[in-house]
Amino acid sequence: MFLSIFDIFKIGIGPSSSHTMGPMNAALRFMDDLRAGRFMGVDAGDVRRISCSLHGSLAFTGKGHATDRAIILGLLGFAPDRLDPDKAEAQEERVREEKFIEPEGFPRLRFNPDEDLIFDYGPSLPGHANGMKLFAYGEGNRQLASVTYYSIGGGFIVTASEMEEKISHKPDALHQAQEAAGFPYPFGSAAEMLAMGQRSGLSIAAMKRANEEISLSRQELDAGITGIWQAMLSSIDRGLAKDGILPGGLKVKRRAKHIHQQLTGAHGDNMPMPHQVNDWLSCYAMAVNEENAAGGRVVTAPTNGAAGVVPSVLRYYRDHCPGSNDAGITTFLLTAAAIGGLIKHNASISGAEAGCQAEVGSAAAMAAGGLCAALGGSNEQIENAAEIALEHHLGMTCDPVKGLVQVPCIERNGLGAIKAVSAASLALYGDGSHFMPLDNCIRTLRETGRDMDEKYKETSLGGLAVNLPEC
Repeated sequence: MFLSIFDIFKIGIGPSSSHTMGPMNAALRFMDDLRAGRFMGVDAGDVRRISCSLHGSLAFTGKGHATDRAIILGLLGFAPDRLDPDKAEAQEERVREEKFIEPEGFPRLRFNPDEDLIFDYGPSLPGHANGMKLFAYGEGNRQLASVTYYSIGGGFIVTASEMEEKISHKPDALHQAQEAAGFPYPFGSAAEMLAMGQRSGLSIAAMKRANEEISLSRQELDAGITGIWQAMLSSIDRGLAKDGILPGGLKVKRRAKHIHQQLTGAHGDNMPMPHQVNDWLSCYAMAVNEENAAGGRVVTAPTNGAAGVVPSVLRYYRDHCPGSNDAGITTFLLTAAAIGGLIKHNASISGAEAGCQAEVGSAAAMAAGGLCAALGGSNEQIENAAEIALEHHLGMTCDPVKGLVQVPCIERNGLGAIKAVSAASLALYGDGSHFMPLDNCIRTLRETGRDMDEKYKETSLGGLAVNLPEC
């Protein structure tokens, strides 16, 4: 199994990878396919109107996650990784006022967000909890094309037909295809990963690098990893520099800046509290997720809702661990991406599909494995660290208040980072042997997510989302 580090870590915008980035990518792809004539018999010049329907979690929490805004911007040609916020805001306002879009290569198209963007609160579409349908109409309101897309977490999208094709592929066939493609270490499970490491004598990071370098030069790979790290650092620094109230109506205050000021002011204390390192971890993570909640630029790690965990633990490694260096940062990110790829391949990283265990739980497992690797852990210790972190997030629901990625999401990232560091430390005290394999935890994540009531899977119909303060 091979999933690139640049699939797991993608630079994008908040507040949600599945509800903001995914729908934006789907709308962008739909227009690109229309423009390129990929729908048989449909010419871009024949299109007169576009509409979209949102289903499942995208309908229930779409407004809180800015899904409507994402669809508008995607139709206009904006992409998450290169979006100019000021230009996007002006274009969105114009569409809402004029009820038309003017994408490149098309005539002026009718798109009235109040009528052509439908939040369908009926049953979810069959393929995934995050479903959407995009339609193109010609003269006389005749339907020319329609595509069903699923936003499957982390900004990934697939069409209904692509999902069917993937489901029909057996795991061993995928494994053989990746071997045929030339990937030297196509591990599809943690057990395979450890076995390949034992046979080759290579670390998880080294095997991951060898797979990546099939399609990228070493210089390109290292430059890309540096870009990811710099984007993570920037999201922390922006979050630490800003205060005020987050958008959305909950009136949640930004806290990371104030906490950081207090921690920095106490830095010279002769007798700091021994648990203060946990406060630094929480502060870093909360800074990222406050930026995400405000619609800022973050890195999916592996999702936006869990974007603070990996950067927080990596910043902790750089600033608080003796002997940290650039090589350790690279090792951390390559290892974390390998763990994240296993979870996505064998379970889910989508809160709408499997609850927050799939988001913050996955992120904590990635961060724990990455930190363990950066601190010199063996492959077996790394696998143990990831297992400990994931095991103690199993069953966690996704119940965002008012559909916003704020409560409990911001603090939850801080606690996920703390668990990740504890898991790495516990694993490093051992020799890598342990009772519960990571593969079994991943399988449990998948099964628990399947059995979890829909109201606890990013619909804001249960849990904290319906138990609000009376004020």
